[in-house]
Amino acid sequence: MRLLCVFFSAVMTGIFFLSSVVIAEDKPRTIHFQSAQLSEVLINNPRLSDAENVAKNSSNDLSKSLPAIVPEAKLDTKDASKQSTTYYRRSDSYATNPESDPPRYVRRLSDIGVERFKDFTWLDVGLEHRTRYEWRNNDVRRIEGGEDHPIFLRHRAWIGIRDILDPFRFGVEFQDSRVVNNKHVPTDQERNEYDLVNAYGELYFKKGLGVDDRNQDRPIRFRVGRMAYETTDRRFIARNEWRNTTNSFEGFRLNLGREANDWELDLFGLQPVKRLQTRFDEANDRLWFFGAIGHWRKWSDIVTLQPYYMGQKQTADPNGFTTTNRLDREIHMPGFRAYGKVGKLFDYDVSYNHQLGYNHDPLTQATTRQDAQGYTIEVGRTFDHPWKPKLMGFYGYASGDRNPNDGEDNRFDRFFGFARPWSADHYVIYENLKAPKIRMDFQPTQKLGFELTYAWYFLASKRDRMFDILDGNINNTIKDPGFNRDRTGQSGDFAGHAFEGRIRYQVTPKIGATLGYTHFTAGDFVKNRIAASPSCATGHIHPCVDHRSGNTDFLYFEVLISLL
Repeated sequence: MRLLCVFFSAVMTGIFFLSSVVIAEDKPRTIHFQSAQLSEVLINNPRLSDAENVAKNSSNDLSKSLPAIVPEAKLDTKDASKQSTTYYRRSDSYATNPESDPPRYVRRLSDIGVERFKDFTWLDVGLEHRTRYEWRNNDVRRIEGGEDHPIFLRHRAWIGIRDILDPFRFGVEFQDSRVVNNKHVPTDQERNEYDLVNAYGELYFKKGLGVDDRNQDRPIRFRVGRMAYETTDRRFIARNEWRNTTNSFEGFRLNLGREANDWELDLFGLQPVKRLQTRFDEANDRLWFFGAIGHWRKWSDIVTLQPYYMGQKQTADPNGFTTTNRLDREIHMPGFRAYGKVGKLFDYDVSYNHQLGYNHDPLTQATTRQDAQGYTIEVGRTFDHPWKPKLMGFYGYASGDRNPNDGEDNRFDRFFGFARPWSADHYVIYENLKAPKIRMDFQPTQKLGFELTYAWYFLASKRDRMFDILDGNINNTIKDPGFNRDRTGQSGDFAGHAFEGRIRYQVTPKIGATLGYTHFTAGDFVKNRIAASPSCATGHIHPCVDHRSGNTDFLYFEVLISLL
């Protein structure tokens, strides 16, 4: 009954808000419903030509989560002749298409509909606001049980210059992230006030490498400064759009070629930015993240290939907050990804990654060898029906540490990839995991989309941790009490299973709303870890755990507004 009351309250609040917004709109707009985006309405990427934007928006593979709704593109005869020139094809797999660069809410000033700005094609601008209300019941990320009702607020603004000063260009993105009505201590996943997530300059040589065989410019781009971006399938480098705060880096990035070309090479050397919540963020000068990513799109109608190498090198911080921070580490990861379609039969997306290296503790002089692997497989089919139903099957694997005493670390490291698509509740990520899933989405109308998912979660090694439960590794604010790992393996390997549902409604091309719900049913591992932890009810001092079943409920309502 309590769940129904909260659900009803969220729906009524959303209806009231959306109704008031619709009334305020003074111009009717045409909506065209397309496949999935994570949390934003797709706004044409100003870095691309008009023809390429039309091609990307009109393809049926703009997937990040639910079917998204975008403004209907009008294609004239001239653009139609150019539409097929790009080699780029987006993946149909769930939540794997990177955010555009610059982000989707950014537009040319000439495109905002103000006559006096019609000639400002060289200036990029953007304003965005997002509000999300969450209801969490007995959240197992926390040692405390009970209910929580946080409200997350995020504001973004962008300004950038291109073309007019070529080869010099720059971009600046401001973000303010806050949480209110939260019963827990705010973390850097929730709060990061008045900061910059992008602040870079770049040299852009439009025809630096000539043109490809479709006569498309093959540029050279060299970027230096602070940057937040996504690439490949977002599993290792991501902005983390669901989260209230954003991953960012400082360093350099060199691109040879671009998305539309038949091949592209992305080289980078970056230091991750530490989110300091109420102070200006700063780079982590003890950690370098580097790599090279190739894109081969010559056969993109069938397959796009992405071979890559990524690595990390960390110098131990004696005062580091976590155990990992206090280690000298070096990880090297070769990997590849392939995605595409087999005619109209099905689409696919597969990847494999292997990690080698070492971890060294300067205090104990102990060294362990890194040997881990991770892979993903997804196959889906869209059926011929007006509602465009799509059925997908997914399996993801990431190794865990098989034996904490054998001098070898088998735990896979996700680097700086996304978290949410692995688990809507944020209970698991791309480490120590076996995750089969089935998913279906469909769109009854142009404005309305649904998604249903059922997932099962197992630990790849029952002697390693389950990442984000019982205050384990959730933030850099509270010390990890160690309740999320059983080194003996006696707690089992079944973490639990979950039902996830989402409803997306597009109010206008610039305003979208999402209502979601997840029920997680705890497996043996979660139940046993709660039972084995000291109980607050029996008088144990902090840290202690509110003993409970481990089953959880998560409901949220989100509104995203692009203001330009």
